[in-house]
Order: sequence, then structure tokens, then C-alpha cells
Amino acid sequence: MKKEEFVFESHDGITNIRAVRYIPEETRCILQIAHGMVEFIDRYEGFAKFLCDRGFLVTGHDHLGHGGSVIDESKWGYFAKDDGNRCLIEDMHSLTLITKEMYPDIPYFLMGHSMGSFYTRQYLIDYSDELNGCIIMGTGSPGKIAATMGMNICKVMALFKGWEYRSDMVNNIVMGSYNAQFKPNRTSVDWLTKDEAVCDWYLSEPRCTFVFTLNAFCNMFKGISRLYDKELLKKMEKRLPVYFVSGDKDPVGNNGKGVKEAYDSFIEAGMIDAEMKLFENDRHEILNETDKEDVYEDIFNWISGKLRLR
Repeated sequence: MKKEEFVFESHDGITNIRAVRYIPEETRCILQIAHGMVEFIDRYEGFAKFLCDRGFLVTGHDHLGHGGSVIDESKWGYFAKDDGNRCLIEDMHSLTLITKEMYPDIPYFLMGHSMGSFYTRQYLIDYSDELNGCIIMGTGSPGKIAATMGMNICKVMALFKGWEYRSDMVNNIVMGSYNAQFKPNRTSVDWLTKDEAVCDWYLSEPRCTFVFTLNAFCNMFKGISRLYDKELLKKMEKRLPVYFVSGDKDPVGNNGKGVKEAYDSFIEAGMIDAEMKLFENDRHEILNETDKEDVYEDIFNWISGKLRLR
């Protein structure tokens, strides 16, 4: 396996987006990964190595406001001045186009985790015809009313504090309840995984411990609200294989209920090849769970089954 780092220009016209690709000896398939909120693409390196050993090229980038796609640490958790929600989607598409130009005629899959899953679901509205399949991981259905309220709170607060303000109150509204079902808590991030070493590492990493700005929260809420527009969802390529996969103890997906709601919205939109699986007793980061090898194999087998690679 060969790892390459590179940059490309963001849709915001200002930022250099930092990206990576993991290249096998012979490429049979490509998987692009959209990472989650308050993390960075290198956290998926273990999964990438697993897939590279099986002939998959894996690529991904640090979203705006994350990891190496910032001018300095003060910009962590900030998307863009103008329509940051659209910028994140178009940056994902830019990486798709870059990769496809380098590796034409190779089957292309997209996987989004957590925040990345919500952006992947939006991506499918515009670009699903360019993909051979999609994995939606660690997603949920917070509801359009909640997303709209979140946007409005951010807008009002920004009038007084500015869009770069980091609000503990908004952060707590979004994430404050996630740990509640795992009391007594050992750490503040027990909801991520049962693997204590992963939780401890996460809390020691500055790229995983900053607070979103009002700008990023508002844009994220805006994107989530779009996923309740039934006419938009009908624009997805109906034959695209889609795999919803999460832990059945993931609070982001309301212990599977929110995942089922998202899955049902795809079925209602006319998607004819959608599937869903919940991993028993797994929490939010199933790629970092104590049974991650089973998760790795499951996703590989799903993609392989769609392409008859095995």
C-alpha cells in the first residue's frame, strides 16, 4: 500500500483542502470516505489498509474546518462565509472528479460517517448517478423541526456574538445527551465506542476536541433540513445500491430508530436497492468498535457482492 497526501482548492475559493489516498498494488474498486464532525480523515487509515490489501483504493479529505484543511487552529469548526453547506458537498464532488480522472472506468463507491453521512445523503441528491454504490454509516434523523430550530438559534446568537463564536450551549444541545445512556460514564465520549483506548486517544487529540462555530452548526442544520424535502430525495438515482449501517446502541441514530427512519425515507423516495444493518451492542464509531474486524468484513462483503469482486 502506498499513501499519498495532496491538496485541492475548496469550493469556498480560499482554502486548500488536504486529502489523502491509499493505493493498492492493483486497483479493482475505489471507496471515497467523508469523515464525521470534529475529526479528520486519517482516523480511517486502519480501515483503508484493510481494503487496500483487497485491491481497493481509498481516498478522502479533511472537510472545511477540520484537520489539515484550515489556515490555522482558529479556523477549526468553521466552514465558509457563503453557504458552507454547499461548499462541503462540492468539495466532496471535487475529490470524486479528481480521483475519477486519475482512475477512469473503476467502480466508485462513497461512504459517509456521522456528519459525513448527512453530507453523503445530500450528495446523492445531486451526484448519485456518478456512483456505483454508497454506504451511509452512523446516521440519524433528528427531524426537520429540530434542524430548523437549530438554524434559528445560531442565526440569532450570531447577531450578537458573530459567526465564529463557539457556543457551549449549542454544542450541548447537539451532543450533550449522547453519553446519558452509558452511565456511569468513564469519560465524556463513552458514546463513541466500547474501546476505552480509542476514547482516551480521542480526548487527547486537539483535532477531535474543539467546539464547532455557529457558522458550522448553522450550515450543518441547514443540510440536515434538506433531507426532509421529499422532492429533493426523489432526484436520487433509484437503482443505486445503498447500505445503511450503524451500531444499535448509537445515540446519534437513536439506537437504530433514526437509522430506520432515514432508510425508510430512501424507500419512500423510490430507491430499489437499499439495505440496513445494525451491529449489536455497538456504539457510534463502528469502525473503531471492539468488533471492528467484523464491521470491516461486512462492508467489504457488501461492496464485493454488488460488484461480484470475490
